[in-house]
Amino acid sequence: MNIQKNAPAVDHVTASVIQGALENIAIEMGYKLMRMSYSSIIRESEDFGAGLVDIQGRGLAESAQSTPLQSGPIPGYVRGILKTLADRGESINPGDVIMHNDAYAGASHVPDVGFIVPVFYKDELIAFSATTAHHLDIGSLTPGSCGIVDAIDAYAEGLQFKAIKVYEAGKKVIPVWHILRDNIRVSDLVVGDMEAQIAAARIGAERLVELIDRYGKSTFQAACDNVMDHAERLMRQAIAALPDGTYAATTFIDGYLDDPDPSRKELPLCVAITIKGDEMVVDLTGTAPQVPDKPINMPLHGTVDIAIWLTVRSVLLDTAVHGHIPVNDGLVRPIEIIAPVGCLANPIFPAPTIARFCPGNQLADTVMKALAGVAPSQVSAGIGNLRVIAFSGLQNSEHWVHMEIFEGSYGGRDGKDGMDAVDTLYANTRNNPIEDIESHLPLRVDRYELREDVCGAGQWRGGFGSVREFVYLDAGGASIEGEGHKFPPWGFRGGNDGGSAGLRLDRTNGKGGELPSKVPHTPVDAGDRFVCVGPAGGGYGDPLLRDPEMVLADVTDELITIARAADDYGVIINEDLSIDRAATEKRRA
Repeated sequence: MNIQKNAPAVDHVTASVIQGALENIAIEMGYKLMRMSYSSIIRESEDFGAGLVDIQGRGLAESAQSTPLQSGPIPGYVRGILKTLADRGESINPGDVIMHNDAYAGASHVPDVGFIVPVFYKDELIAFSATTAHHLDIGSLTPGSCGIVDAIDAYAEGLQFKAIKVYEAGKKVIPVWHILRDNIRVSDLVVGDMEAQIAAARIGAERLVELIDRYGKSTFQAACDNVMDHAERLMRQAIAALPDGTYAATTFIDGYLDDPDPSRKELPLCVAITIKGDEMVVDLTGTAPQVPDKPINMPLHGTVDIAIWLTVRSVLLDTAVHGHIPVNDGLVRPIEIIAPVGCLANPIFPAPTIARFCPGNQLADTVMKALAGVAPSQVSAGIGNLRVIAFSGLQNSEHWVHMEIFEGSYGGRDGKDGMDAVDTLYANTRNNPIEDIESHLPLRVDRYELREDVCGAGQWRGGFGSVREFVYLDAGGASIEGEGHKFPPWGFRGGNDGGSAGLRLDRTNGKGGELPSKVPHTPVDAGDRFVCVGPAGGGYGDPLLRDPEMVLADVTDELITIARAADDYGVIINEDLSIDRAATEKRRA
């Protein structure tokens, strides 16, 4: 064990109080950002991040209510900014606000724009307060910022901001804001959201200075080192509890199923986890090569590392078992990541990365599958991946853009069924209320329900996906990023695989039909509808061991049919919804 021990002593109570204060500051930043934002992707879906980072680029705390894919990369944003500014010979001064979205320097992908406020204490740079958010548009090839699946390189994905000062010494850098307004669709919403990010980050900086004033600089810094060391000890203890060895898994992403080039579809993600003492190496060797002209590549810093850290942390330090776990730099110290340069998980600039969302979630699922070999009672079976549709159109020469994240589902786990129709793993966003969609946009949601009779059967069944139908009330367009049409979520310990996703466009002219998981921008007419079918999670454990009463409950709730109960679980249910015990025993035998 190699815990860092370079900080002066501080008592554990004080360190814990300061840790709690840091977490509360990050949470306050997040709520302020939500309430000040204009777009539903932040206000309703909570696709944002807020966090505090020390001068070394080490994460101190992040907002618990935001998505790990937004808050988790914030230390990487700061490290990328520090390197970029150092390379240019530029300094950081009080009153600066720095904008950054460089996918090859810490950012998750270009639509996730970070705004970083340096925190000065008595004229000394001591930390950073930062917010990130997924913006509706970033000036890419087609409207929207997800669902962009046909960008040929990083330049086709939209505006790139590499440590750009939008405020310098407290003064607004007006030309930068002109560039933003002139090159981004729905710029009123996007710029409004950006200004909300800055305001929230400034609030975080003010609160942090107040906290340091209360305890003093040396005590504050000692407490930060103390809680990071504590988090490191927790992770090392969890790793050390596992048997040494290497545990490997492979899953596949669809890629571009309608592309004749085999190098662009059915692509493997490979994970080998080696446990040695209290350290872990996660090796991605064998993962498919990058796709140089399609944007499904995943930045190593900001996407791949977050997918790995989040999954390892969730499996080995489950809060249901361990209670509250401080989320900071200490958790990641015992974990080394190996990703061959030029693979999907470590692409070379200018390979595009804007559609890294679903592949990254599948990578997290692959890490889960590898951990199943060493911690089988702590994982879930395969998750149902997600889909994002960028709905858009023009009204009186003005763009409207809406980003809708469609839920997946979790696989079953030891003692619990998988969760139905929820965002999975590193996404963790909320769904948009139908009322919000229909009151702001020329869209109508005609159907929103669980996908019945399709799930991974198991002693603990997988979660059900959802079915959603969106109808255009006016002409517009859409682009779509999804996964899981070809490869269903994996079953575990005798459980069945889950159900694959599906997508259909029903056109009023009768020329629609089934679609692959990734669809470049496509025009649609008023009355056209997208029918979106979510995947079902994999089953955990032998279905014949499932309690017949639980099978009956699913039948009674009309989640599965009587026929499915017999075929998958060997449970015979009469027409009066009673269990035929004798027939069930015979069938299961």
